[in-house]
Amino acid sequence: MRVLHTSDWHLGATLAGRKRYDEGEAFLDWLSGIITRESVETLVIAGDIFDSGTPSNRALELYYRFLGRAGRSGCRHILVTAGNHDSPSLLAAPRELLSALDIHVVGSVPTTLAEEVFVLTSEGGEPSLIVCAVPFLRDHDIRIAEAGESIEEKRSRLVTGVVEHYREVSSIAMTHRERMGRDIPILATGHLFAVGGSVIAEDGVRDLTIGSLIQIGTDAFPPCIDYLALGHLHQPQRVGGLMTRRYSGSPFMMGFGESGRDKEVLLVDISPGQPVHVVPVVVPKIRTLVQVHGDADRIRAVLGEMRFSGRPAWVEILLEDSGAGPSVRDELYRLVEGSVVEVLKVKVLDPRTGSLTPMEDHESLEELSPVEVFTRCMDAGGEPEEHRADLMAAYQEILTDILEGDIHAG
Repeated sequence: MRVLHTSDWHLGATLAGRKRYDEGEAFLDWLSGIITRESVETLVIAGDIFDSGTPSNRALELYYRFLGRAGRSGCRHILVTAGNHDSPSLLAAPRELLSALDIHVVGSVPTTLAEEVFVLTSEGGEPSLIVCAVPFLRDHDIRIAEAGESIEEKRSRLVTGVVEHYREVSSIAMTHRERMGRDIPILATGHLFAVGGSVIAEDGVRDLTIGSLIQIGTDAFPPCIDYLALGHLHQPQRVGGLMTRRYSGSPFMMGFGESGRDKEVLLVDISPGQPVHVVPVVVPKIRTLVQVHGDADRIRAVLGEMRFSGRPAWVEILLEDSGAGPSVRDELYRLVEGSVVEVLKVKVLDPRTGSLTPMEDHESLEELSPVEVFTRCMDAGGEPEEHRADLMAAYQEILTDILEGDIHAG
């Protein structure tokens, strides 16, 4: 069976206040073409379909329009699992309707774990792939809280819960395989932070300590899993160097730290008794994110070249001139006015310390991560350095519970 592995679409995402629906729409149009051209039989979307648990109508329209188109194509099966950014109930609401199109949605851990396991058939109706469709595992899904437990105890129990979850669903998959008397391949999904996973600055993975208090080792995934389709980290990569344990990454650049990097989806050919074959397919860029470093003269030259290239780009400038004033910033914005190139941010880079300072009259709250906001609150309150580590750990634990739905505001 030919599988297409993708994740982390983050439909509805913004960058410096700019909406990115055009990029999402272009990617989904391209993905539909890949499904048809490459004769994809199963599409796996491993979480974070949306950037928010309350996606806009426009983001929902893009999602459902794509599912309708893909469901009518030659793709026989579509599996959607929730990520930490998704609302499990919102994703699962149309589950019964979507199942009529062979679109299977797992928003949260079901009451019966057997509901996470699907046996997919070939065009001839023969069982060809068993899928353990594991969504983002929230704290309350896999752990019983105990009064007075430390953060380390909580982390240990979370890891144990994840390991046990994969052991149980893999056991169900093996039971299916044994009952059918055939060596049917097993694919599992996941939305988590695997040990050794790499991230880069400003790649859109917001504070990995938030929603990711734990890192999962490769030994958590039973060897019966022939291919592990992961989401959560935005850089395409192998887990533990293994060809069959993969992050597909996000399909377009989520932050300026990804400047110059390719994005991809993964074509996976998986057959009984044969090695799994994985081919990355590079996603075309409809807009490039570019970081430009240097003094004012170099940046003027680079912006001039970009303006006349005709290639759409959003630009972050790192100006190596601590004495530059607002007039320099305004000039850099004006240099690309009326073109497909737009300067979104100008920061001053102090060459002596390497520190960055936003060169703006104001900052938008959405540009700051929760950790940055809390750090500034500690700065404003004059919190002593010796107290900060404990305060930050407690803050991150509470914020994780809120984001994962264990605490409900209001």
